[in-house]
Amino acid sequence: MAQLVKLLDYVSRYEQDLTRYPSQYIRLKRYQWERMKTQWESGADLSEWQQDIKEVVEPEENKWFSPLLRVFGQRKDVEAEKYHDNSEDEKGDKEENFGFSPNLIHNPSSLEHLRRLYLDQLFHFQIKWASSTLMDKSRVESRFFRDPLLRSFAQNLPDNYLLFYYPILLLKKAPVELDIIIVTPVECMCITVLEKEDVAAFSGSGDRFWLKKLGEKETKFLSPLIALNRTEKIVSSILKAQGIDFPVRKYLISRNGYIDHPGSAFDVDIIDRRSYEDWFSALQKLPVPMKSTQFKAGQAILDVGQTTSISRLFGDEEQPEDGNNL
Repeated sequence: MAQLVKLLDYVSRYEQDLTRYPSQYIRLKRYQWERMKTQWESGADLSEWQQDIKEVVEPEENKWFSPLLRVFGQRKDVEAEKYHDNSEDEKGDKEENFGFSPNLIHNPSSLEHLRRLYLDQLFHFQIKWASSTLMDKSRVESRFFRDPLLRSFAQNLPDNYLLFYYPILLLKKAPVELDIIIVTPVECMCITVLEKEDVAAFSGSGDRFWLKKLGEKETKFLSPLIALNRTEKIVSSILKAQGIDFPVRKYLISRNGYIDHPGSAFDVDIIDRRSYEDWFSALQKLPVPMKSTQFKAGQAILDVGQTTSISRLFGDEEQPEDGNNL
């Protein structure tokens, strides 16, 4: 699963230490999956396993999130959040959980069913990490829990991809919302998505407006290349300002439509429903580990991100996730 680093202007744990949390996320995902899988294969009742996890995790969560304890132990908590401990492996189950315990209300019928339920739970946890820290939280729009593209990217891309989903950056004191950015080990992908009605055909040219055709109906809309070029230009300027030499490429994609762009710009990869599956499959198979330049590029983008949040001192009620409680 890709790592959801930034979502709009929500506060994110990755902002505090981008080199720390990716490895912790990968350990967390593998640890909890192996635990759940082992219990399921042994025929154990997963509801009992879940309760055992909660008994371990809840006291730890209460310690972190209790307002009184936070006031008097804030310095210690912040230090623990910001700095990477070289003796991570000695911390045991408490750190492995990171507040994530899968919540299944029925036993899966197969291992694949178990995997899907687990990934759905982990997707919700990804959004939690991309919208909160130990000290602050942002209110998440419920639509993101139902967003099929966000879910597809988050659940199906590799662990070594850093996903920025419509991040809002603060440039010259003005907030600017960009399109999707995925920082892979080999390039920074700027992605603009065309998704309207199924099998719609999008026809473009060098003009400011494109044409959408659906049956006999034709509609003009603003060229998607305008937003795509803006995203690429801003990302490239950020990396250049930091002296980071990292490729930035532009992608115009449509999972459910056709894109016809005669004389397409040589620097834009156009992916529509005819080629999307092959393109996405190739992304899933990138056998390259995370790179230091990738972290630098991701951190440079995070450093100019806008963050809107409130302190957990004002309350830590869990908002409804408007998704499936599995």
